[in-house]
Amino acid sequence: MSKSLYETLGVSENASADEIKKSYRKLARKYHPDINKEKEAEEKFKEINAAYEILSDEKKRAQYDQFGDNMFGGQNFSDFARNQGSGGLNLDDILSQIFGNSGGFGAGANSFGFGVGFGFEPDLDVQASLTIPFSTAVLGGKQHINMQNDSFDIKIPAGIANNETIRIKGKGKAGRSARGDLLLKITISEDPQYTRENDDLTKTFDLPLKTALFGGKVLIPTLYKEVNLKIPANTKNLQKFRIKELGVKNRKTGHMGDLFLKANIVLPHTDSLSDDLKKALEDQLPN
Repeated sequence: MSKSLYETLGVSENASADEIKKSYRKLARKYHPDINKEKEAEEKFKEINAAYEILSDEKKRAQYDQFGDNMFGGQNFSDFARNQGSGGLNLDDILSQIFGNSGGFGAGANSFGFGVGFGFEPDLDVQASLTIPFSTAVLGGKQHINMQNDSFDIKIPAGIANNETIRIKGKGKAGRSARGDLLLKITISEDPQYTRENDDLTKTFDLPLKTALFGGKVLIPTLYKEVNLKIPANTKNLQKFRIKELGVKNRKTGHMGDLFLKANIVLPHTDSLSDDLKKALEDQLPN
């Protein structure tokens, strides 16, 4: 007794449920119309789905094993399926009449269409990487993208972290009825002035020796605004000054991190000093 359903899925009549499932997924990918553009792929895909719907159901499989291709009028299943389609009949309805409605035929439960309900969905998403400036990562902004013959702007959220992924809706591959998304993995460029630790920023600024010794004010540009920083007398090299809420915005809480300004005391060259001052420094500075 011929049992061509097994031939359709490329498995033996004694195949396990896992073997049937594995073979189905392999064939479904091979013949999916979004992937295979050959003329016969769509019909073949429908046959594979129908065969799997029967053989993956324990009751339907037992019924088919008992009667074989006699259930299809003695025809090979491939010929049977194509004859129904060429006659304008719905294959779902025909198989529903043969096997009954239980388990998924008809009633909208599963359709022998393009993967719905069968665990196969073509991946239409596109993955790519994007490097952005340090300042854009902190402040947010627009970034222009040229990809897949498409040119568009994307919004970079303030406070985005390194290696974070942004999903851009509808900018992936086009399918038959939908379009995938673009997944951009973000890399943040290093900045010569700033370092970042979580939500806090650190910036090193040059401080003249005179201001470090006797105090004063220094105007320092930051990513947000200029800060007029008050320097106390006897400031030490690498001493830090904390400026609240001039760091990175936390995307979850909305709270702002802090900015730490680190003093780099600039020593004057002795050639720029008068002889008297050099003599006084040499005599009075501690060893």
